[in-house]
Amino acid sequence: MTSPVPTIDRSCGPSGCEVDWLTSERHQVADDVASFTAWAAERGWGDGLPLVPPTEGRVRAFLANCGRFPDEVVAALPPLQGECTVEKIAVNAVMAGTTPAAMPLIIAAIEAMARPEFNLAALNATTGSVVPAVIVNGPARDDLDIAYEVGCLGGAGGGAPAIGRAIRLVMRNLAGQLAGVTSQSVFGTPGRLAGIVFGEWEEVSPWAPLAQRRGVTGNAVTVYGAMGTTNICDMIADNGRSLLEYVGKGLAYHGANGTLPSSAFCEAFVAFNPVWAKMIAAEYPRMEDVQQVLWEAASLPVSSFPAGYDESLVGDRRIGDRMYIAQSPGDVLVAVCGGMGNLHALSMPSWGDTKSVTAGFQ
Repeated sequence: MTSPVPTIDRSCGPSGCEVDWLTSERHQVADDVASFTAWAAERGWGDGLPLVPPTEGRVRAFLANCGRFPDEVVAALPPLQGECTVEKIAVNAVMAGTTPAAMPLIIAAIEAMARPEFNLAALNATTGSVVPAVIVNGPARDDLDIAYEVGCLGGAGGGAPAIGRAIRLVMRNLAGQLAGVTSQSVFGTPGRLAGIVFGEWEEVSPWAPLAQRRGVTGNAVTVYGAMGTTNICDMIADNGRSLLEYVGKGLAYHGANGTLPSSAFCEAFVAFNPVWAKMIAAEYPRMEDVQQVLWEAASLPVSSFPAGYDESLVGDRRIGDRMYIAQSPGDVLVAVCGGMGNLHALSMPSWGDTKSVTAGFQ
């Protein structure tokens, strides 16, 4: 079969990589997952998992679902400023195993990540274990079978893992994020394989959806620089105030990027299960008040740091004798999702030096 696989010529040496990002060329390869995966791996296009051969017909089906010209450049993605055309996105989406209907969401997420304030160049190259998380709002959650109930960040299945993988293949094959070459992430993260993609359970949330609170209604993605996920468990709190304070304290820990002098700014992200969200909203119906309590609690006394750290704890996040994880209450992002099992909140510690971006799509 004929496959419009992007030709990527990488010549890497001690001084870095010289990359020739050509228009998609056609190659005659077998329409067989096993043989195509091996063929693509030899050329550095794989991520270690099976790849769906991007035949002409499959790629055309994906292009038909986004209403954009194949050669339109969506973004020049760092670290190597690879031109990310609609066709090349489609090729990687096919290989990832997602569906044609996911193209608008994938493009919106890539456009959001390319915004200057997201600082993708630094995020893709850093030594940290960071990956852009994608939180989805709007009807697209159900249309694309993106989980937002029990197991929504892993295990529930549905369309999210393949969508996340498509974005990660774009970062690998088009942006040129290569471990040990253009990316110096010491450990990496499982999120760099399948991404982190999940929806917000808007229907049970006592507050407006995350994207709407950030100025975008309907179908939307919010991209956030996440250092993985962390569980925060509580079995004692019986009121919204105590619960919020407890969860907020779980956001602040020594070694978090928000405490580093190298981080010019930092955010925080919390996802509440529906049971806890209802309990909190009974006392705090305004999201601004929820963020205020979380922000105040997400801080550490300067005296708790080892000797020699005091002089480094400077900047907007230090107020008096406390070091705050985020600059302001508005930098604490809150969503509602997950199962009805109670007992747990989820945080995604921020890499810092990147501001989350929300973008709509049709």
